[in-house]
Amino acid sequence: MSIKESHSLNWDDLKYFLAVARTGTLRGAADSIQVNHTTLTRRLSVMEERVGSRLFDRSKQGLALTQLGEDLMPHAERVEAEMTTASRMIVGRDAQPSGTVYITLPHGLAMTSLMDDFATFADLYPDIILNMNFTNDVRDLTRREADVSLRVASEVTDDVVGRKLVQMSQAAYCTREYAERITDNGGEGLHLIGWHEPEEATTANWVKNSYYPKATLKHRVSELVPLITLAASGLGMAYLACNLGDRHPNLIRAPFQKPMPYRSIWLLLHRDLKNTARVRLFVDFLAASVQSRRNEFWVAGTKPPQ
Repeated sequence: MSIKESHSLNWDDLKYFLAVARTGTLRGAADSIQVNHTTLTRRLSVMEERVGSRLFDRSKQGLALTQLGEDLMPHAERVEAEMTTASRMIVGRDAQPSGTVYITLPHGLAMTSLMDDFATFADLYPDIILNMNFTNDVRDLTRREADVSLRVASEVTDDVVGRKLVQMSQAAYCTREYAERITDNGGEGLHLIGWHEPEEATTANWVKNSYYPKATLKHRVSELVPLITLAASGLGMAYLACNLGDRHPNLIRAPFQKPMPYRSIWLLLHRDLKNTARVRLFVDFLAASVQSRRNEFWVAGTKPPQ
């Protein structure tokens, strides 16, 4: 054994030493820190071998500190106090987590009740800051571009920890005035606002598979938020997730249809962060909150997925 090794101590050494010093017996010390009597005896012998001197005098009455043991006692107690303080700090941080959770989510979710969930979470955990990046770009969680990602998709294949929060329904929405023009004729004479279809296209597969296959595509948008705004202005009908369309005060579900299945909302995080307290709290809170109002997303009367 080298000189450095022979005189080195660690916290376990001091823990055993303090237990024996306070109880005066090996068995009492073993019981006080809930270790095996044989283990404690062996560890104490190793400790005395390391320091090169006895720490206790043995007698029929028990064990008493030697002069070296008495000199070591205050140092051991200070180490114990520091370890106790550190443990309280760790437990306290876990009980009252703080810091920033970086979240990425598509623009459309800013118009849903998830924003109410964010506000409620912030009230419950005032020491946690939510840094929200609204973008339709898919962030790479493996490169730590975000802690948590909310994604609207049919499926997710990334190497991340995730859960499908809820599947959504979709329906065609329009203003009340526009709805008065709609009859049960498959949408003939009406039009739907398009997305990225070619300019010359007057229909698309999603139109043909809708409850308004005879409606024509007219006008185009490239983002969800203007699609909602324009439909609410009377430009035409727009297919929207029901948790979006039902929330808008100027939109109603167009008549002569049933809601149809849509994509799901996924809650994703990097696997290395699944045990980080603030991230775990946010993920579990949001999942429970959304799933408690599942009927807001998958509405009654929706045609089941094929």
